[in-house]
Amino acid sequence: MSTISQQVVEDIKTAMKAKDTVALNVVRALKSALKYAAIEKLGAEGELEDGDAITVIRKEIKKRQDSVASYESAKRQDLADVEKAEIAVLEKYLPAAMSVEEITKLVETVIAELGATSKKDMGAVMKELQARSGGRADGKTLSSEVGKRLS
Repeated sequence: MSTISQQVVEDIKTAMKAKDTVALNVVRALKSALKYAAIEKLGAEGELEDGDAITVIRKEIKKRQDSVASYESAKRQDLADVEKAEIAVLEKYLPAAMSVEEITKLVETVIAELGATSKKDMGAVMKELQARSGGRADGKTLSSEVGKRLS
C-alpha cells in the first residue's frame, strides 16, 4: 500500500498529464505542506506517517473552509467556488468518514471506559476519541457528540 505522500506525487503527474490546473495547484500545495510538516517533525529526510499526513490534509481543508465562509460573506461566490473545488480535491486523500451511528457508538464506548461524567473529563475523552477514530471523524463533530453526553 502506498503512503499518502507517494499518492500525492503520483497525482501531480496525473494532473500534469490531464492539464487539470486546479488539481495540480492543490496537490502541489499539499505536497509542500506535507514536506514542511515532515521537516518540522522529523527533519529534512523524514516522511510523515499517514496519520500525520491526514492531520495536515484536515488543516488544509479547514483553511479553505474558512476562506469559503469569508468569500461568501463578502458576496464573492466566484472565489468561494474555487475554494470548494480545492476542498473536493483534498477530500480524496481522507479515509472514508465515520457514519453518525459509528461516531455515537464510539463516543458512548469511550465515555463508559473512561468513566467520564462531566465536562471536566472532556479533554481525556477527546484525546482517546481522536486516537481511535484514526482521522475518520473531525474534532468538531466528536466534540459536539461528547458535549451532548457530558453535563
